[in-house]
Amino acid sequence: MAQNRSDDTAASPDAAPSGPARIDGVDAARAIAVFGMFTVHLGVESMGLLSPEGYAWTLHGQVRGNSSALFALLAGLSLALMTGRTDPVTGDGRRRAVVRVLTRAVLIGMLGLLLDLTGVPVAIILTYYAGFFVLALPLTRLRPGALWAVAGVLAVVGPPLSYLLRDTVIDAEPRTSSLSSLTEFLLTGYYPAITFMAFVAAGSAVGRTDLRSTAVRLRLLATGAGLSVFAYGGSWLLLHPLGGLDRLVEQGTAFMGGHPITPGMDPVLLEQLRAGVMEEANSISGQVPTDTWWWLAVNTPHTGTTFEIAEAVGQALIVLVACVWLAERVRWLMYPLASVGRMPLTVYTGHILVLMVIVGVDPVGWRQPWLLEWFVLGALVFATLWRLVASRGPAEAGLAVAADGMVDIVEERRAESRRAS
Repeated sequence: MAQNRSDDTAASPDAAPSGPARIDGVDAARAIAVFGMFTVHLGVESMGLLSPEGYAWTLHGQVRGNSSALFALLAGLSLALMTGRTDPVTGDGRRRAVVRVLTRAVLIGMLGLLLDLTGVPVAIILTYYAGFFVLALPLTRLRPGALWAVAGVLAVVGPPLSYLLRDTVIDAEPRTSSLSSLTEFLLTGYYPAITFMAFVAAGSAVGRTDLRSTAVRLRLLATGAGLSVFAYGGSWLLLHPLGGLDRLVEQGTAFMGGHPITPGMDPVLLEQLRAGVMEEANSISGQVPTDTWWWLAVNTPHTGTTFEIAEAVGQALIVLVACVWLAERVRWLMYPLASVGRMPLTVYTGHILVLMVIVGVDPVGWRQPWLLEWFVLGALVFATLWRLVASRGPAEAGLAVAADGMVDIVEERRAESRRAS
């Protein structure tokens, strides 16, 4: 998986990277994204420290959607680091960077397809992730302002465009795997590109800035807070004072039919109906239904609305700045977390393979208390020990070798072509 290494940043051997090779806080944020996906994949029944009767559902609701969004945002950040950091590479350096990115994308996509064949009850993000890299390649020429503009346009235009296309042109088919068609990748899948590319573009904009600058961090923190206020406040305004939630009640949901709201209606019944709508909103996985435009007013996870995108980007920026700040001040405490973030592809793949074995042994009752904690602890211990003896995780090292090998092949072919001409 793309990482903020100096040789990823410098697309050519003679291009000098700016500053130290890594920012541990970025790695720590990436680890939080991975652990967030652990939490969603394993479910509240797998928590021991936080029981389902306690704060387990609160934690699950907080990381659901936000962890995959943070993962995608950091993918965009990594892409910016691989293509020049604050200054986009050009010429021969850009060609080599593109070859590296495409090679990684192909291999990550193939790995995602293989993991999907394990049959674990998880929506594998890797194949989508690979596609996001390919779609984002044209964005690597842009600087922060333009990238933020792209992210904003995608966040504002993407959700209603997705709604319109799914309502009038695209017939969504039952999902048989994490990703089985181009339509799912673009519109109807678990992580549709039409909305998730906003996270990638925002991450690329962050990657084009100097994260070691206090002024940059403060701007990112303020942006994150502002987006969060907009997301929660805007959605609340549309759903409550402007009556959007009641319109959804009248329209009905997949769980219940529509119910007309009258002036003398029992307030207890009305609140129950409203709670039923919000329950459905919290169960959406990918995009909102197309039975009423009022669905675009919600900001619950995995809905792909403008408010959800703003909320996820805002929280991702706050998490990133907090991790960067903590990694500089309590490095010893953040060391295990940053170690996981240095090898996210290894850890992500490993947890799917371990989960495959566990589900195979007990397909029905595999979710047991403390399973999540064991997964997190195992990842922290493995990554920390591996980091002490190797600079990269095994999967990351394999990707780097393959990408460098493909660059050598392309350069040799170009040299042969020049000699022949």
